[in-house]
Amino acid sequence: MRIYVTGGSGFVGSNVAHVFAGRHGAEVIAPRHADVDLLDAPAVLRSVEAARPDAIVHTAILNDWDALTTRRRAAWEAYVGATRNVVDAANAVAARVLLVSTDWVFDGTQGPATEDEPPNPVNAYGFYKAASELVVTERARHGTVARIAGVQGIHRSRPRTPRRQDAGFGYLVASVVDALAAGDRFAVWQGDGLNAIATPILATDAAELMWRALERGASGILHCCGGEHIDRVTLARRAVEAFALDPALLDVGPPPPGVLPAGRVPVDTRLDATATAQRLGVRLPRIDALLEHLCAEMAQARGRTFV
Repeated sequence: MRIYVTGGSGFVGSNVAHVFAGRHGAEVIAPRHADVDLLDAPAVLRSVEAARPDAIVHTAILNDWDALTTRRRAAWEAYVGATRNVVDAANAVAARVLLVSTDWVFDGTQGPATEDEPPNPVNAYGFYKAASELVVTERARHGTVARIAGVQGIHRSRPRTPRRQDAGFGYLVASVVDALAAGDRFAVWQGDGLNAIATPILATDAAELMWRALERGASGILHCCGGEHIDRVTLARRAVEAFALDPALLDVGPPPPGVLPAGRVPVDTRLDATATAQRLGVRLPRIDALLEHLCAEMAQARGRTFV
């Protein structure tokens, strides 16, 4: 299978490329932004026509939280406009298109949200993603939306985690492990203004679900998440235990003043992926499996043994 990946140098995109090529032998075409500007519709079409992919996995985003509200037209085009260009190019070559979306399309009161629960985003990121989902479901001839949640893992394009912690779950386990393995303390944030509970998944496991969806030609909205809900503090504590680290180095407390982004954050973004698991014929990974697989990935990437 030939797969065209946008955002292939990002966290999710690099893991998609890694899984598709390394585990399934796919031919992955992942042009960088310098090669193809996704806001340039003719350029996107030329690139996709030259690649002739069987499917496009659209992971690219504008990864600048402040810009989502201070540069709204640019943000709209980076999310919705780019998705429209990708979908139109996919339609032109009769390729399937899979949009990677997020549990943040929900408002934090709807969990566990099913695949057919209407989105109700409370911040700009969720709004742009929800709008992009509509582009795929309404415009693509062969379209799939893969919502992911609390994604853990390692960045395949960078040697270290890009950040230690934010209002969401991203990179949380890897950040805890890196800090405690170095003998440093780590304070897991707890309090208002945070995504407190979610349904996390390992980035490579999410990519496996996406591959399965493409293989089966599964259209519509899928929840490519784990099979167990958990809060951020419990996740951190279970990671410490799974990686055999010193629990005395793990603290819990409020985030430092001024570090949280402006705007609201959905508190409870639990997803119900029962229908997705049935459609794909899989058992969704639980937290123990997530941590076990991440331990192996980090051991290989960091060149050390944790347990």
